[in-house]
Amino acid sequence: MATFLPYCVLHLRFLNMPLFFFFFFFFSQLLAIATTDIITQSQPLVDDGKSTLVSKDGKFELGFFSPGSSTNRYVGLWFKKVPVRYILWVANREKPLKDKLGTMTINKEGHLTILTQNQTLIWVANSTTTTTKALNLMMSSPIAQLLDSGNLVLRDEKDQNPENYLWQSFDYLSDVFLPGMKLGWDLKTGLNRRLIAWKNWDDPSPSNFICELQLHSYREIYVWQGRTKSYRSGPWNGDRFVDTPSSMKSLLYNATLVSNKDEVYYMYNPLNESMISIRVLNQTRNSLQNLMWIEEDQSWKSFGDVPRDNCGRYNLCGAYGICSIADSTLCQCLRGFEPKSPKNWDIYDWKGGCVRREPWSCKVKGKDNFVKFGNLKLPDTTYTWVNTNMTLDECKAKCWDNCSCTAYTISDIRNGGGGCVMWFGDLLDLNQMSSDAGQDLYIRLASTDIAKHEGINSYKIKVTAITASVLALGMLLTFLYIYKSRRKSKENTDEVLEGDMELPLYDFTIIASATQNFSDDNKLGQGGFGPVYKGTLGGGQEIAVKRLSQNSHQGVKEFQNEVMLCAKLQHRNLAKVLGYCIQGEEKMLIYEYMSNKSLDSFIFGSPTQKSLLCWFKRFRIICGIARGLMYLHQDSRLRIIHRDLKASNILLDNELNPKISDFGLAKTFGKDENQENTRRVIGTYGYMAPEYAIYGLFSMKSDVFSFGVLLLETVSGIKNGAFSLTKQSINLIGHAWRLWKDGVPLELIDKHLGGSYNESEVLRCIHIGLLCVQHHHDDRPNMTSVVVMLSSEGDLPQPKEPGFLLEKTSTSSKTGNNSSASINEISITQLQPR
Repeated sequence: MATFLPYCVLHLRFLNMPLFFFFFFFFSQLLAIATTDIITQSQPLVDDGKSTLVSKDGKFELGFFSPGSSTNRYVGLWFKKVPVRYILWVANREKPLKDKLGTMTINKEGHLTILTQNQTLIWVANSTTTTTKALNLMMSSPIAQLLDSGNLVLRDEKDQNPENYLWQSFDYLSDVFLPGMKLGWDLKTGLNRRLIAWKNWDDPSPSNFICELQLHSYREIYVWQGRTKSYRSGPWNGDRFVDTPSSMKSLLYNATLVSNKDEVYYMYNPLNESMISIRVLNQTRNSLQNLMWIEEDQSWKSFGDVPRDNCGRYNLCGAYGICSIADSTLCQCLRGFEPKSPKNWDIYDWKGGCVRREPWSCKVKGKDNFVKFGNLKLPDTTYTWVNTNMTLDECKAKCWDNCSCTAYTISDIRNGGGGCVMWFGDLLDLNQMSSDAGQDLYIRLASTDIAKHEGINSYKIKVTAITASVLALGMLLTFLYIYKSRRKSKENTDEVLEGDMELPLYDFTIIASATQNFSDDNKLGQGGFGPVYKGTLGGGQEIAVKRLSQNSHQGVKEFQNEVMLCAKLQHRNLAKVLGYCIQGEEKMLIYEYMSNKSLDSFIFGSPTQKSLLCWFKRFRIICGIARGLMYLHQDSRLRIIHRDLKASNILLDNELNPKISDFGLAKTFGKDENQENTRRVIGTYGYMAPEYAIYGLFSMKSDVFSFGVLLLETVSGIKNGAFSLTKQSINLIGHAWRLWKDGVPLELIDKHLGGSYNESEVLRCIHIGLLCVQHHHDDRPNMTSVVVMLSSEGDLPQPKEPGFLLEKTSTSSKTGNNSSASINEISITQLQPR
């Protein structure tokens, strides 16, 4: 950037021109210089507090800065229009300037440099190109330019061919991975493009926390803490890294892995270019973060970080151990294996891993074979062999013929799958993944062991006489502790522990420590029965703790109900309860933590939050809720009516999979029971079926009504209870019905979706929603029919007039609160038809 001297020359040169034209010319030149995107030998970038480079599209800005509380000066890159500055790249991260007198310029040899006031060299952009190209560039017109991608390049002013860049910042990553960057290797020069985290917030110099692409036969990404592997992505399966759910990859970004004789690299580009998102290697959090700028909140929000949970820690369970976040002990031995040290395994020290129960007999027919394990994060690929031209059967034969081969699978899942990858030696870092992540793996076992066992079995503790005595003593002490606690607060807890004891009981001190003594900083929200806190257990597992209010007599039976039910319910679309805690008047439920909180925070949130939930995601969430509700009504061991289905009770995990939560109000039915009457109507306005709110009659069809409201809310982004009153429609249900009758149902769709939605799916969802909210419960479909209707394209019956609950009833509850975030208890006599 030019210094003040050229302005003095301008002033002398145009001294005699009219004053108005002089100032017009002066400030126009100043503005032009202030928004330049290039550095030349005659126009450096100076540290004067205001001079920067700005990319032509105005997205990126490069200039001098001081990080955190440090006074050191660096040249860095950031987003120009984001007020909360996040440094994306640093030039001189290993050698800062000590004052504000530095300059970034191009020297006479054609190199991009940073100099001090006395021209001492602080940093130079080392080139990996040939000397001939450097000489050719030097003899022409070298410039440094900040591109619209955020890439700072050194090139000939007349040559914009990317292949001819003398140097580019995208080859020398800091801690941020931007779209369009390459993470990986230039095999011709040996350049390793990798992420290296800052030492701390005040010091951008390289730490020992590194993320890089490995050059194994089967490519994958490692995160290193010094020489220790911290996290592993799993291998690239042709479409994505195995640890990445297919839904996240297909919904958020396009990703590619390029591998040829010249380069091996990974690159991604977001599907929505208007959103500002980055990936950051954060040593403070020991994670590779995905950050998105939320304009309405004026803050950076984290989503989909890795490792996602404790099972993401490298090789937590040792050789042949498999980690499952759904299992309370985290680690199991694979079928056909047992702990190498049962004593260590009993105290949750899994690093020794597992060993085979029985050895195989190599290449002896009938003495060894392979067992298929599904949805696994494939093991560490350090010792693998790959052939992209073999079939799965050929792969199996080759593995069976090699006595060192321990497992095999396809190398590419695309187009039905193909190729062969074989593992040699122990299998390390195995994780059980969700249904839309992971891959099948065929592991070698002795045939006799295959015949003895079926399925993936958890390790069953071998109880010796001593261990049995210890367990009996522990059970006795637990019983005495519970008995004492119940006597201490008999009025509130008489029935809490009656019935099945299938959930783990957590000690109060453990939960208090996990939540930092229930700190307000850890508070996630306030439910009808008390606050909810985020916590972290000693092993690193994140939890959500629902704490029953001590001064509330309401909710004791509901707490008991939830403990009893959640011990029996297991479904991918139901929130998992990990355990409970009781001490005196303290009663708490411990849930798995959901980083994306609840559905209402998206569909009723800010415009940015709404736009994050595209139609594909919304439809997937609708279908997931329907499957979870069908499980409660038809497929679980108990027939369960939820009675409080609403957007705030639909939790979303890292991949935005829906989980129905909060079973405090749920009721169980026998196989032959279909309906029940209650004098105590509890639920949330806007979601209650008319027959329940008015007459206290509830059934599975009451839940179907609530689902219909939730479906219409998800489509429209409008809360039923908060719909603006008009002459034509008093609530969302009435609004949807009017649009349907007028033949314009698509006007219901959330405007924040723009035009990116499947019209036939939207129409079908609105149609199904109106069928679910019909006034008479016998007219509503059951959830099995709803699931079928959502997944098919057949004709649907015409909906009848909905149950306009808010139009046909008056309310005078004690709280007077119509928020869907609250729980309302209503006497039957307080609700009267108009």
